[in-house]
Amino acid sequence: MEIWINPQCSKCRAALSILDEEGAAYTVRRYLEDPPTVDELEAVLARLGLEPWDITRTGEKVAAELGLRTWERDAAGRTRWIEALAAHPILIQRPIITADDETAVIGRTEEAVREARARSAQG
Repeated sequence: MEIWINPQCSKCRAALSILDEEGAAYTVRRYLEDPPTVDELEAVLARLGLEPWDITRTGEKVAAELGLRTWERDAAGRTRWIEALAAHPILIQRPIITADDETAVIGRTEEAVREARARSAQG
């Protein structure tokens, strides 16, 4: 199991606490320091079952600078969104937890973190 975090994020710290309390084996990826590639983003989106605009933090300053709110949310614009996430990882929703069963969740709630943990325990 891998968890993509921003150490400054309270939701990320809470997710790590839950995983630690449960004795989960996981790897931390500080995605602002080690940004995911386009291919890695494609893979995590497939695991999440989401589109890039679904995991984009549109309230970030860089989102406004890029004009993301006006970008098309369709198949034709999908690559543009993914490239923006790769170039500006601050835009990626966090934390993202990839479970051992090839799924992933956005671990913003205790339930989502525990779900990923359970999937990894079974995987």
